[in-house]
Amino acid sequence: MRWRNRSILARWLLSGEWQAHKVQSGVAVIAIALGVALGFAIHLINTAAFNEFSAAARSLSGESDLEVRGPQATIDESIYPLLAEQEDVELANPVLELDVSLPNHSRERKDATLKILGLDIFRASVMAPDLIGIPAEDKLFDVLADDAIFLSPAAMEWLGVKQGDILNLSVGTQTVALRVAGGLRRARAGQRIGVMDIATAQWRFHRLGQLSRVELKLLPGTDKAAFKAQLEQELEPQNQYLVAEPTTGETRVANMSRAYRVNLNVLAMVALFTGTFLVFSTQALSIVRRRHQFALLRVLGVTRKQMLGQVLWEGAILGFIGSLLGLALGYATASSALHYFGGDLGGGVFPGIKPVMHFDPVAAMVFFILGVGITLLGSAAPAWEAATALPAPALKSGSEDTALARLGNPWPGLLFLASGILFTRLPPIFDLPIFGYLAVAQLLTGGIILMPPLSALIFTVVFRMAQHAGRARPVLTTALARLANAPNQAAIALGGILASFTLMVAMAIMVASFRVSVDDWLRHILPADLYVETAASGDTRGLTLDEMKALAETPGLVRVDFFRSSKLMLDPSRPNIMLIARPIDISEPGNTLPLTGESIPVAQLPKGAIPIWVSEPMVDLYGYTLGKHVTLPIAIPARTFIVTGVWRDYGRQFGAIQMRLADYQALTDDRLVNDAALWLEQGVAPEQVIESMRQLPFGNALKFSDPGQIRALSLNIFDRSFAVTYLLEGVAIIIGLLGVAASFSAQALGRIKEFGMLRHIGMTRRQILGMLAIEGGLLTALGVVLGFVLGGCISLILVFIVNPQSFHWTMQLSLPWESLLSVALTLMFLAAFTAVASGRHAVSGNAVRAVREDW
Repeated sequence: MRWRNRSILARWLLSGEWQAHKVQSGVAVIAIALGVALGFAIHLINTAAFNEFSAAARSLSGESDLEVRGPQATIDESIYPLLAEQEDVELANPVLELDVSLPNHSRERKDATLKILGLDIFRASVMAPDLIGIPAEDKLFDVLADDAIFLSPAAMEWLGVKQGDILNLSVGTQTVALRVAGGLRRARAGQRIGVMDIATAQWRFHRLGQLSRVELKLLPGTDKAAFKAQLEQELEPQNQYLVAEPTTGETRVANMSRAYRVNLNVLAMVALFTGTFLVFSTQALSIVRRRHQFALLRVLGVTRKQMLGQVLWEGAILGFIGSLLGLALGYATASSALHYFGGDLGGGVFPGIKPVMHFDPVAAMVFFILGVGITLLGSAAPAWEAATALPAPALKSGSEDTALARLGNPWPGLLFLASGILFTRLPPIFDLPIFGYLAVAQLLTGGIILMPPLSALIFTVVFRMAQHAGRARPVLTTALARLANAPNQAAIALGGILASFTLMVAMAIMVASFRVSVDDWLRHILPADLYVETAASGDTRGLTLDEMKALAETPGLVRVDFFRSSKLMLDPSRPNIMLIARPIDISEPGNTLPLTGESIPVAQLPKGAIPIWVSEPMVDLYGYTLGKHVTLPIAIPARTFIVTGVWRDYGRQFGAIQMRLADYQALTDDRLVNDAALWLEQGVAPEQVIESMRQLPFGNALKFSDPGQIRALSLNIFDRSFAVTYLLEGVAIIIGLLGVAASFSAQALGRIKEFGMLRHIGMTRRQILGMLAIEGGLLTALGVVLGFVLGGCISLILVFIVNPQSFHWTMQLSLPWESLLSVALTLMFLAAFTAVASGRHAVSGNAVRAVREDW
């Protein structure tokens, strides 16, 4: 057959199929478009947010080659002249960087801080000129004024201030008033920062003699790696300094958000995976429907290769259109999301930025190829069947189910299940659960592949039981006979139900388990009646000794526990961990900490050992296992501690360490505290204690919360963090339901002759529709039961493998039975309704006309 003739035939076949079955083709295109759109949109949002966050962090370091900082938040400024006098250093720039609390600024507790940089204006003008403040023309010396601060445009807008206004900031229980002297020379869009003279910042924020870091610009031609190694060797005896490149901060930012970004991308791929199966079901049913046409074409001279290419080409066209629509929809979705919600996506990993989205042609090409490849993958098996079917048997009526006979082979499905189980035993790669994700995909694929033989077995048993009972109604018997004797076509519809419901069950169990675990954890760590703080976050919050004494002497209290928390950097390439000092009963630490297992008894601790309790991420990320001796740089010289227990912490993903407050104060001589937990006398209302503390000289600076408020706020943040997860789960279910509708519709149209024959032997249209409803209900019921089993297995992987390997914490398993059962019943009703609606057109024709092809 000449190429021109083949081209005309291919177009005729494609246009004829699409014109006759617009709904099925449209559903497949929509499924691919949704999958590509979600993946592309999430990629664009994450990329824009990450790039902007990294650029904003990088802009704070200016043109430095190296930076020297300490493991704690600040270092002694005596290191500055030592670094400035280094032979290969062209310029040393001291920086004090603080997250300062904002009084009465309650839009979001976690965002109620302003990042302020204290800079040496003369050195920063060379190292980081974009961060220099622009004073008014008649007040040029405001850059050195002791009451001036310069704000970025985003900070001015966020705080609602302008040049000349007074900005109040919180330092402990005191308020510091600064004058907004102007803006910055250049700041990134959405970057909320303030800049002031470093000496003023040290004085105003009680950081005299302290720096956050010293940035170094090396002389041209200096070997940076050699200089870094030499400087580290010089500073090593003091064990209180870290030398790093500014790019290390970018690595730290990447590590902060990597697990969150990867998990979102994987969830987006779930929708695309569901779309793959929908394409397969659409193409498979199309092959069954056109089996006689393809057999006739084979008789007329069309080769197997040409037939294979025809079906793959049809699938590629679906993928081409769906992918293009998906890219356009994804770009529009990402633009809208960034405009209205920013780049955070609810995870809290990219706060305080305003990312600008750019079209990524490379990513667009990748997702386009992925969309087309998915459709080709879904079309491969049907195309092979169309090409290899023998023409003579295919021309006969009643051979439709044999076209899908290869689906009845259980061995590929068993192989997928076995490999999935094997993958669950493999460790993470680069701190990501790659094999965990593969195990989920393998189990889901294996379960779907096993549907034809499994459904045939189950429905055959049910059919025989109905026959032995002898009381089954004819409509029910006919429906069971159809499901038992044509299992391959039934399995296609069943597979769509199974895929969507399995994923819904797995995600619902995982989210419910996480939420219940977080709720139980909050109940354990919030035993007091009332909690007091000067600010929700920031580096300048705290209470002095006199203020602590005044709080403790408030009438109506039986117990007061004070807490001291601070950041600690153990690895420059990783985010900071949190060091928490609080009263802990060493003999019964479980009363205070939500321990994950046994702790070392007091009698077994080495003499003079200082105990610490670490969170689960510390075990995975730093190897702080039970009983290990570790060195923490919180005192000079650094002291050795022993890991006495491991506790569960859902609030700090990158690790936390708790120690006794008395040990911390003895080592550091730091007497400040951040928060207080109050236990009230019996019969005393929290309002009475709050009113008494409001009368203290510093009472207006205190913020009070009861455990219920903290739990409600925390769970609200949790739900917001999982909002995108819920959305992606819903889209995957919608795609699955579209697949069910397309499968039932296509099968009903392909069974017109069968319905005509049933009409000839006496069945009414109503009985046939009843039979379709029973088939839809039974298929959905089986899909729901199997979805519970398979989804439960996948949820175990998500709960006990993916989450610990991604976020380094464990959780308890919890099953949301009520929501799952309600969704299952709704799905069964919708499937039965869809089956009846799809069959109405098929049974509406004349019975004689329906079977005329067999006469």
